[in-house]
Amino acid sequence: MMIILYIILALIAIVILLAMIAPKSYHVSRSITVNKPVNEVFDYMRYIKNQNDWSPWKKKDPNMKQEFTGTDGEIGFISKWEGNKDVGTGEQEIVSITENKSINSQLRFFKPWKSQSDAYLTTRSVDDNSTEVIWGFSGVNKPPSNIFFLFFNMDKSVGKDFEEGLSELKRILESK
Repeated sequence: MMIILYIILALIAIVILLAMIAPKSYHVSRSITVNKPVNEVFDYMRYIKNQNDWSPWKKKDPNMKQEFTGTDGEIGFISKWEGNKDVGTGEQEIVSITENKSINSQLRFFKPWKSQSDAYLTTRSVDDNSTEVIWGFSGVNKPPSNIFFLFFNMDKSVGKDFEEGLSELKRILESK
């Protein structure tokens, strides 16, 4: 009986230790330079519906169900989606806009697991005809689920999707 108790206590101690050393937060971002003026780039990016044209997740499930609430390109606009296992179920809400500088949104995922992240798209004028675009998101890993992130590299996994999406955004904007 004592051996079982020691095993249970050891397992609890391992879980606590792993939760203490596992990452408590994440931040992923990528950037690209688009050969267009900042106002043109920003005017396109502010509309969440335009993400359907360049988002890598829309390509992973072109048949995902989408629903929109509010006025696209304005604070309070919400895009909801329900898709396959690659995109899950969730919503994105625009929470702030700084003209020609940033669009901040909150991502709320419901499936395959519940989480919340702060996402952003920022623009910075490099010169009169080129704009740096930074796409990123960050969030908190709550214990004990943060143990998962000892074995999953968020930057590597989501980063390649950001790179793919930004390349497509560049292609679209530069072809206009």
